[in-house]
Amino acid sequence: MSNYLDSWRELPAAQQPEWPDRGELDKVVAELSALPPLVFAGECDNLKAELAAVTRGEAFVLQGGDCAETFAGATADAVRNKLKTLLQMAIVLTYAGRVPVVKIGRIAGQFAKPRSKGTEVRGGVELPAYRGDMVNGLDFTTESRVPDPGRLLRAYHSSAVTLNLVRAFTKGGYADLRQVHAWNQDFVSESPAGKRYERLAREIDQALAFMHACGADPAEFHGVEFYSSHEALILDYDRALTRIDSRTGQPYDVSAHMVWIGERTRQLDSAHVEFFSRIRNPIGVKLGPTTTAEEALALVEKLNPDNEPGRLTFITRMGASKIREHLPALVEKVTANGAQVAWICDPMHGNTFEAPSGHKTRRLDDVLDEVAGFFEVHRELGTHPGGIHIEFTGDDVTECVGGADEIAEGDLSLRYETACDPRLNRSQSLDMAFRVAELYRSS
Repeated sequence: MSNYLDSWRELPAAQQPEWPDRGELDKVVAELSALPPLVFAGECDNLKAELAAVTRGEAFVLQGGDCAETFAGATADAVRNKLKTLLQMAIVLTYAGRVPVVKIGRIAGQFAKPRSKGTEVRGGVELPAYRGDMVNGLDFTTESRVPDPGRLLRAYHSSAVTLNLVRAFTKGGYADLRQVHAWNQDFVSESPAGKRYERLAREIDQALAFMHACGADPAEFHGVEFYSSHEALILDYDRALTRIDSRTGQPYDVSAHMVWIGERTRQLDSAHVEFFSRIRNPIGVKLGPTTTAEEALALVEKLNPDNEPGRLTFITRMGASKIREHLPALVEKVTANGAQVAWICDPMHGNTFEAPSGHKTRRLDDVLDEVAGFFEVHRELGTHPGGIHIEFTGDDVTECVGGADEIAEGDLSLRYETACDPRLNRSQSLDMAFRVAELYRSS
């Protein structure tokens, strides 16, 4: 089985760190290989079954979280705020959109980022690019930017802490539907999105009271199934956390329930695609505007040769100005081929620009327009718009412009806290959830 899982090592692997000491990396990988799984294969199979329902048009995916997690961000407050925002978005989509929602976080593993350039220049000084806390440090110093294999272990332990918090919150009463008002107490008074959410929460309260009077109190009202995901970019890390399931004898990457391949590493003859073809998790592939239908179909053949529903998700990231032009041919030809895939829209990565202040940012209007285009294409083709994949935080940051609490380009410096790409704040995330619910109901 070892040779089966290591076939990727013979192929080109893009976006891998230039580790200064291969011997130190080998020690870390050996230690990771002996550590307990972060998730269990049975949980991965449960998510696959839920994604199969998405593929059949019976459910909707809400996937989101930080662009790049940081070790410093693995605190109870930060995790709770992200979870609270995602739960609020899911409530809006479930109640207003009238659709079951599969909840997946970009969490507990999203510590590595691909970069378009290998170096960064500031004030005439050139240093290696920041590739996420799993690889090197954000501080712009020579020492900080050296790739450190020890960070792979820190990523594992930070992920374990985060997952422990998530499980405590989702199973310990915090995710109980009767908490719909409590999630909003710090938010409703000053936020238009919060006030709109509170009106919806009152309707839910009335529905719950009616059901209680009828004697109905399903277990689903008292907790949620919440899954973890990340881009499996650093292959040594994800390979080290691949285990053979004792039930089935099949290999699973137990660093997360779902892992995905990025737009920069989806080449058919690449190490990433080869590694993903060997593991049995539900997997995703990001598809940008240059993707051809032939490439998409080749990925289907390589990654899901048995055409298993729930196994493969295509996450499109086209840009608001390109999605209506480039997505139809992809969806039409993949569907005509009979491929069982779920389609999800990532409206973030194709809509980034640099503000005059030098901050990378995104306009909420562009993000919403790409989502609208995604729904329009699927409505015209009679296919299922399966979900959204977004970068957000539960904090009141000022990283994306627009929204009901209008953030202007001049406001970006007030609370620009991301380690990499700009994220929607809580108010903008709820604005988006209401808009997506409207689009889903009319699709």
